[in-house]
Amino acid sequence: MKWSWKIGTFAGIAVYVHATFLLLIAWLVLSHWLAGQSLAATARGVGFVLALFGCVVLHEFGHALTAARYGIKTRDIILLPIGGLARLERIPENPRQELWVALAGPAVNVVIAGLLFAWLKLTHELTAPFGLGFVEGPLIERLMVANVLLVVFNLIPAFPMDGGRMLRALLAMQLEYAQATQIAANVGQILALFFGFVGLFTNPFLVFIALFVWIGADQEAKHVQMRSMLDGVKVEQVMLTDFHVLRPDDALSRAIALTLAGSQKDFPVVDDAGRVVGVLTQGDLLRGLQDRGAEAAVGSAMQREIERAEVGEEIGPVLLRLQQCACRTLPVTRDGRLAGLLTMENVGELVSIQSALQKRPHARPGVAVAKDARSSA
Repeated sequence: MKWSWKIGTFAGIAVYVHATFLLLIAWLVLSHWLAGQSLAATARGVGFVLALFGCVVLHEFGHALTAARYGIKTRDIILLPIGGLARLERIPENPRQELWVALAGPAVNVVIAGLLFAWLKLTHELTAPFGLGFVEGPLIERLMVANVLLVVFNLIPAFPMDGGRMLRALLAMQLEYAQATQIAANVGQILALFFGFVGLFTNPFLVFIALFVWIGADQEAKHVQMRSMLDGVKVEQVMLTDFHVLRPDDALSRAIALTLAGSQKDFPVVDDAGRVVGVLTQGDLLRGLQDRGAEAAVGSAMQREIERAEVGEEIGPVLLRLQQCACRTLPVTRDGRLAGLLTMENVGELVSIQSALQKRPHARPGVAVAKDARSSA
């Protein structure tokens, strides 16, 4: 993710902090300063937030390490002002596995809260239940309460919280995955409307939570819908076959001419045998023109370390690679030679076509496009 800095790697998983997280720390310092509090009080406030986000990191590692038990890797963990995000390579297809992965995060917070409670009892520092607080009080006590709140918040049965994924997993044990996701998303959006209504008359923060839940539920439903539409579709049924290629010894001026003459922005670069040796993106072209001029060779400006796909691969995993590499185009090869290009645009066109076909009476989702694509190959 852009504007993120790596702070370490644990259990083979990189942890990043987003720039906006630093804005949260700056806001805390400014709030304490404007309130006329001492430097010590400001340091305690910042220390509490850092300790709390340490618990959030452990929460995300609960998800990541449980997913690893099922062979699912975690790309990284990112700290944001609203919490943490463990970016799994994929969601478990088995509902029981998804349930355990979703449960693992809140379970970590239960363990942390339990350990802190035990420490407070052993040291006789535990406040009476009605005196417990999240804003004021000893650091250990506030952390205990914060972890309890994290458990409660994450168990709300609404996406993108863990509770939404648990609900979907439980429903998916009896229903189709897409249908289970839609029901869970609908439940989440009903809760979002409730939070928003209550927040208008009580705490405005509930309105923010309502928006967060509504958007999360909508995005999850659309993501699963798209995945179901692409299920079983091969790359060769979606890839572009009408495009221009460049050679490493072509001048950048040729890329300029092709760019201005059509709509293609990224160009695969092939050798004399038709093997892909790189990709020249629009950004690479502009940087090459600025640094070397229009007569410089394409090979001096192209990217050599690139992702690629095979014609026989299913589109789902390839689409995930396309999203992860932060690139717009993947070369598609057959027996080592360039056969086509895959872009987010033509995948989006497929989804639109599939969606239109699904609206036909008695249509079978995901079948018509695949058959048409095979017959035209």
